[in-house]
Amino acid sequence: MTKNPVYLILHNIRSVQNVGAIFRTADASGISKIYLTGYTPTPIDRFGRARKDFAKTALGAQNTVAWESVSSINLLIKRLKKEEIKIIAIEQSKNAIDYKKIKIKFPSAFIFGNEVKGLSKSILKKSDKIAYIKMLGRKESLNVSVAIGIFIFRVLKI
Repeated sequence: MTKNPVYLILHNIRSVQNVGAIFRTADASGISKIYLTGYTPTPIDRFGRARKDFAKTALGAQNTVAWESVSSINLLIKRLKKEEIKIIAIEQSKNAIDYKKIKIKFPSAFIFGNEVKGLSKSILKKSDKIAYIKMLGRKESLNVSVAIGIFIFRVLKI
């Protein structure tokens, strides 16, 4: 784990392959815990069984990275703020700062959203900061698992 607590919040991510890949990146970068909110898939199905499709992509990282499923992102943000954890949303927004220029204060939680819709304006309003990854090509965004890898390794200087 990193010397400073760092958390990921994955909100309404629909692809189990993306979430599994994110668990591997979280393990590689020392993330303290992953919060899975909304309908983001978890390593365990609703019957308490390990998901084979998740395990295939995560390659065991689902067993090495702490995680928690939370139905309400709003309650989670409120709880984390009470614990004095800085909330940083990664999203394209007029108020966003280039992720290369963001100053991280620890402990921090980074929120990533749905592959198509991103994060809602209400989540962005609750965040302490909003950061974006500049796109040079014609596409407006990266795959969420790729964006997390780029963001985490850059801001944590791994």
